Amino acid sequence: MKYADEFRDKTIAQGLARAIGAEAKSQRDYRFMEFCGGHTHAIFRYGLEDILPANVRMIHGPGCPVCVLPASRIDMAIRLAELPQVTLCIYGDLMRVPGSQGKSLLSAKAFGADIRMVYSTLDAILIAEQAPNREVVFFAIGFETTTPPTAVMIRLAEKKWLKNVSVFCNHVLTPAAMHSILEGQDIHNGGRIEVDGFLGPAHVSTIIGTKPYEVLAEKFGKPIVIGGFEPLDMMQAILMLVRQVNESRYEVENQYSRAVTRKGNRRAKEKVSDIFEVRDQFEWRGLGLVPHSGLKLKQAYAQFDAEMRFAMHEVRVADNPTCECGAILRGLKGPVDCKLFGTVCTPETPIGSCMVSSEGACAAHWTYGRFRIIN
Repeated sequence: MKYADEFRDKTIAQGLARAIGAEAKSQRDYRFMEFCGGHTHAIFRYGLEDILPANVRMIHGPGCPVCVLPASRIDMAIRLAELPQVTLCIYGDLMRVPGSQGKSLLSAKAFGADIRMVYSTLDAILIAEQAPNREVVFFAIGFETTTPPTAVMIRLAEKKWLKNVSVFCNHVLTPAAMHSILEGQDIHNGGRIEVDGFLGPAHVSTIIGTKPYEVLAEKFGKPIVIGGFEPLDMMQAILMLVRQVNESRYEVENQYSRAVTRKGNRRAKEKVSDIFEVRDQFEWRGLGLVPHSGLKLKQAYAQFDAEMRFAMHEVRVADNPTCECGAILRGLKGPVDCKLFGTVCTPETPIGSCMVSSEGACAAHWTYGRFRIIN
């Protein structure tokens, strides 16, 4: 556990909690959004909310790529997978996410669709090489962290002259979503959440660096601290946020300096910019249509674009009205505010994407806090 135990030291964590308690002013509340689902799970796994002062509150954000994918994109993937010539390659978390009619890719597979779970984009290349008579489509999702491997896949398919490979692109962009939350563009969908600062994502920031957040901190006057996923990382980042709020500062600070730089990973960003361009808008579950928040393939790579290759069309559909995933992803509600949580919606029988995904807020509540909540 070298390089892990050092970041989970109980004594140091308690010291950081005392420091946060000492510096947090009793006459005000501190509302910090952890954007990333990995942070949400770590908060519950290590019981960090239990050792924070009562007036320092963590709000779960939309940083789970499976959770934010709207039902309309799942519907598109199901229709694509049901084409007789198509083999759809996906990551496992997507299998049980329900579409608009409650149908999932798992049920489509049960009815005969050729859907295969893969662990990397290169698995899809291998499948395409082994089955040249099939149209192999990779269902690409994720934030800036998973986009470079998709770019590498397309480059490799081009290099190998593979004609039976394409990508259904659903890659999304973190800063645009943070901008939407701060600007309150979701107000017509049920209100907005007030946040005093962000615990910024770690993995995403290893790719894009800290620079893209600077305009957000400046424009909205909100501090952003990039923090790692270990408990001491997050406690230190929260302390840094409290200090910025107390000092009326709104800067981008980097707690996760052992992995994140201001400029990020230059080579990864170049690979992405070679292949992808920004969409005018992209729909997020919970946030609605967010300007400049998604990626698509450039025209030069249109032969690898599944949406063009198969004339795919998106039809926007409403979410299940009894499921509160949308409000949870906006930070307006918590998992236990949903009447389905722990009743008909469990990890075994998920109704919403927040329970399906291993990074979802509902899955985190269920896995690490259900007994305390239900009892």
